Amino acid sequence: MAEQVLIRQGAEARVYKTELSGRAVIAKQRFSKKYRHPDLDRKLTRGRLNQEARSLKRCLEHNIRVPEIVRVDKDTATLYMEYVAGPTLKEWIFDNSNEQEERQLMTVVGMILFKMHSNNIIHGDLTTSNIIIDDQGEMVLIDFGLSQISVSAEDKAVDLYVLERAFISTHPNSERLFASVLEAYGAEDSAAEPILRRLEDVRQRGRKRDMSG
Repeated sequence: MAEQVLIRQGAEARVYKTELSGRAVIAKQRFSKKYRHPDLDRKLTRGRLNQEARSLKRCLEHNIRVPEIVRVDKDTATLYMEYVAGPTLKEWIFDNSNEQEERQLMTVVGMILFKMHSNNIIHGDLTTSNIIIDDQGEMVLIDFGLSQISVSAEDKAVDLYVLERAFISTHPNSERLFASVLEAYGAEDSAAEPILRRLEDVRQRGRKRDMSG
């Protein structure tokens, strides 16, 4: 049995680094919720496992860089994926002070997100911790545990809003960074316009919630 190193434990799953057939992989194991009826729990757990695998597969089909799926073990609710080495975007931003490099990288982020949304893939948990820069300098989106497939401009706008809030809460004075993401997101296709308009609506709702406590 290969050694398992716990990387992260969230509300839904434990994430390990381990080996499978001599290959370094990430194992994401969803665990049961004791407060749910066992049959419902199995159904929900399997549904989220399958949805995450489908979203990753859809990204790969459209040349969006995500970890390759190595194995889906439905019996243990575990998704085995390619291990991607490299800093997260969060770490890269903290370590970098070159504004030109930052702008170039944010442009790539915006283009990738637009491509993902153009193929109706909603990530569901976009943060700078869920983007890795691999050893080739490519951006890799990870953690599709809350993902869905949707044509809704609202869902895509909320995806962007989640990332914007992540920038604000994690990276002080980062307004210019997210502005560069949005500039690239809407640069080449008019299909981005209704999503960006909806983003402003989502922002206004968010501000009202903040003011109301």
